[in-house]
Amino acid sequence: MADLGTRIGTWLARNAPRREDLAENRLIRPFAGRVLRSDLWRFTRRSVPRAVGLGLFVGIFLMIPGLQIIGAALVSVPFRANIPVAAAMTFLSNPATTPFILIASIGVGNMLGFHADTATFYALYERGAGAGEWLSWLASDAAPAMVVGLAVISAAAALFGYFVSQLGWRWWTGQKWRRRQLRSALPPGLGPEAEGEC
Repeated sequence: MADLGTRIGTWLARNAPRREDLAENRLIRPFAGRVLRSDLWRFTRRSVPRAVGLGLFVGIFLMIPGLQIIGAALVSVPFRANIPVAAAMTFLSNPATTPFILIASIGVGNMLGFHADTATFYALYERGAGAGEWLSWLASDAAPAMVVGLAVISAAAALFGYFVSQLGWRWWTGQKWRRRQLRSALPPGLGPEAEGEC
């Protein structure tokens, strides 16, 4: 558990976009002055939970690979959220999770009064239907159910992610403070730095 922060940092470094990557993106270039501000790239107790919530919302609701990162970066600006974390959180919706998110969103939409035909969804999915068949299915009652369901699921995921990341941040900083206090309470010569002297 102690190295959880290190593992999260490594995952972020591997998956989050770098400032240089966003600076070169043609869709971001008109907004580069705002998106590349250094305060949007710092990891603080306020910017990280905001970024987790926004990244989850955009990643689930937008569902268009490539545009999710750009959308998360642009939405992060007015909310002063950490851009790398927001962009990394969009990876929750990926080719492995997308069918489940879509099925859940249609189910939620149907519970809220819409009437999408889920049997047709499964049939189209299993036979590998083309884009035309999917579009005609979406033109039926499926689109409103899916959009409303995506909005509800993405909002719920954003709230959940925001509060969990706040708790995680507090736990992580609490662990850091406890380690510091333990090190400062040790007599000189007994801390970890003394091991290197032997």
